[in-house]
Amino acid sequence: MSRTRILLADDHTLFCSLLKDFLEPEYEVVGSVSDGQKLLQVAETLRPDVVVIDIGMPSLNGLEAGRRLKRANPKLTLIYLTMSNNIEYAREAIQAGASAFVLKNSQSAQFLQAIRNALRGVSYIAPEIRQAMNDVFLRDPKAVDRPQHLTDRQLEVLQQLAEGHSLREISSSLQISYRTVRFHKYRLMEELGITKNTELVKYAMKRGIISPT
Repeated sequence: MSRTRILLADDHTLFCSLLKDFLEPEYEVVGSVSDGQKLLQVAETLRPDVVVIDIGMPSLNGLEAGRRLKRANPKLTLIYLTMSNNIEYAREAIQAGASAFVLKNSQSAQFLQAIRNALRGVSYIAPEIRQAMNDVFLRDPKAVDRPQHLTDRQLEVLQQLAEGHSLREISSSLQISYRTVRFHKYRLMEELGITKNTELVKYAMKRGIISPT
């Protein structure tokens, strides 16, 4: 079985070299780049499974590069590894399609877990960033003001989505088809007037469906 192919994008060459040595026992690191425009070119050629990307890069920042990568290849797994603990950056990264947002001062085990989660379709956000996002969500009244007209099944799907489970995992857990899970997701988003997964999490926390962690 072939190993997962990872492309690194960071303008600190030494860091990329160390990261490659760290990842290669488990993954195949197919290359590294130091600017956003080069990343787009190399990703098109190498077709990696995963891109580990920093936010602050020359030529094209990591957030915009990530958006373009996901537009070109929606199946690509995008993982941000950055020094920035700005929750707005984290939110933009997730909205752009990132599967994980990890801080460079995280423990190595957290980073590896983030990759493994992302490859299983489960999102990962650094705990301190998630807590800060939770605090912001709890101060935002918009989601909680919406009337709730959800079925029991929709509430089950909502809870598992808010907990970070993928549609396929929810399908297996609830013993319903993937297509049915997808239908419930879009029906409940329509009912709540929600367009983003992050807003689902906010709504679930406000309603006590999940607890802030």
